[in-house]
Amino acid sequence: MDPIGWWWVLAVVLIVVGVAGTFLPVLPGAALVFGGMLLGAWIDGFQRVGWVTLVILGVLTLLVFVIDIVSGLLGAKRVGASKLAIAGAAIGTVVGMFFGLVGVLVAPFIGAVVGEVIARGQLAPAARVGVATWIGMIAGALAKFAIVLAMVGVFVASYLID
Repeated sequence: MDPIGWWWVLAVVLIVVGVAGTFLPVLPGAALVFGGMLLGAWIDGFQRVGWVTLVILGVLTLLVFVIDIVSGLLGAKRVGASKLAIAGAAIGTVVGMFFGLVGVLVAPFIGAVVGEVIARGQLAPAARVGVATWIGMIAGALAKFAIVLAMVGVFVASYLID
C-alpha cells in the first residue's frame, strides 16, 4: 500500500474509534473524529474538504464538549436540584474523568447526591437528583452521537460533492 493509503487508513481508524468514543467516556470521541477528518482533508490537500467545512466541523466538535459537561447538570437541575447538587455533579464530572469509565459514570451521581444531602439533608430526594443526573448524561450521550454522525455526514458530503 502506498503512503497515502496508510494515511487514509489512519484517518478512517480515528473516525471509527471516535464514533465509538461518543459512548466510551475514556475516549475523546469528537476530537478523534475531527482529527481523522482533518487528516482526510490534509491528505487531499484541502481540495475537497476546505476551511469552511473544517470550521463547521470544529464548531460541532466544541458543541460536543459543551454537551459533555452540561448534560448531567441539566438533568439534575430539571428535578429541582439545589445549587450544591449541581456543583457536586459538575465537580463529579471533572473528577470522574481521571478514573476511567467507572469514574465518569459514578462520580457525577455521587457528587450530585452529596451536594443535595448537604443542602437539604434528605437522602431520598438526593438519590432522585443523582438519577436525574444520570438521565441527563444518557440524553447528552445520544445528542453527542447525533452530532458526531452529522459531522461524518458533513465530511462525506463535502468530500464527495466537488
